[in-house]
Amino acid sequence: MAVERTLSIIKPDATARNITGKINAVFEASGLRIVAQRRIHLSKRMAGQFYAVHAERSFFDELTDYMSSAPVVVQVLEGENAVTRNREVMGATNPANAEAGTIRALYGQNVQENSVHGSDSPENAAIEIAFFFAQTDIVG
Repeated sequence: MAVERTLSIIKPDATARNITGKINAVFEASGLRIVAQRRIHLSKRMAGQFYAVHAERSFFDELTDYMSSAPVVVQVLEGENAVTRNREVMGATNPANAEAGTIRALYGQNVQENSVHGSDSPENAAIEIAFFFAQTDIVG
C-alpha cells in the first residue's frame, strides 16, 4: 500500500458548531495523520477558484456562498491510501445515506452542510493541497 496525502476541509457548519476536534479525532482514529493544518476564512473569490471545476453547475453560487460564510479548517492528511481512506471515513455526501460512524453520519446536517470535503483522487489531492499549502508547510 502507498502512503499518500490528501486534502481535507472541515466546513463552515462544523467550525460554527466547534466540532473540529471531534472530526480530527475520527481522522486520527482511522489511521490518518494530520501533517498540515490551518484555520482560514475563504473569500467568495477564493472559494470560487477552489471549486472552479463546478463553475457551470447550478449549485456553484450556493456552494461558494456557503464555503465563504464562516471559517474552515484546511488540512493535509497522510496515510496508506489516504485519498480512499479519507473518503471512507467521511461517508456518503448525503449524511442520511452515510454509514454509521462516518463523519457525515455523525456530524453532517444535510448534503451541503455535511461537515467535510475531501479530495477525490491522488491527482486532485496534489492540486488541492498546493492551493492551500506550500511544501514547507507540510511536516510529517
